[in-house]
Amino acid sequence: MRRAAVLLTRNTVVSLFTFLFGLLVMWLLVERLEANKIIAAGVSFFLATSLHYGFGRSWIFRGTERGLASGYGYFFINALVGLALTVSLFAALIRWSSINYLVARIIVSIFAGFVMFLLNARLNFKQL
Repeated sequence: MRRAAVLLTRNTVVSLFTFLFGLLVMWLLVERLEANKIIAAGVSFFLATSLHYGFGRSWIFRGTERGLASGYGYFFINALVGLALTVSLFAALIRWSSINYLVARIIVSIFAGFVMFLLNARLNFKQL
C-alpha cells in the first residue's frame, strides 16, 4: 500500500506541473493564436502528456523494465484513451454549459488524469 501512495504522490506532482504547462499552451493557442478551443484542448493535452511520459519514466515509475520505445508505444495508446476522454468531455462542457473553457479543462483533467494514471501504472509500467 505504501508503494501505491508514493506512486500516486509523485504522479500528482508531475501531473500538476505538466497540466499547468498544458493549460498555458491551451491559453496561448486560444487567446493569442485564436485556435478552436476543442483543437487547442487536444494539442495541449498531447504536448503535456508527452512531457508527462518523460517524468513518469524517470521519476514516478523509476526502474520500469519496459523498454523506452515499447513503453512510449503503450503510453501513446493510453494517451489516445485520455485524449478521447478529454476532448469529448471538454466539448460537452463548453457546448452545454456556460463554464469558462479553462475551468472546463480543469474539471475534465481530474477525471481523465486519474484514468491515465491507472492505465499507465497497471498496463504500461506494471507497478500498481
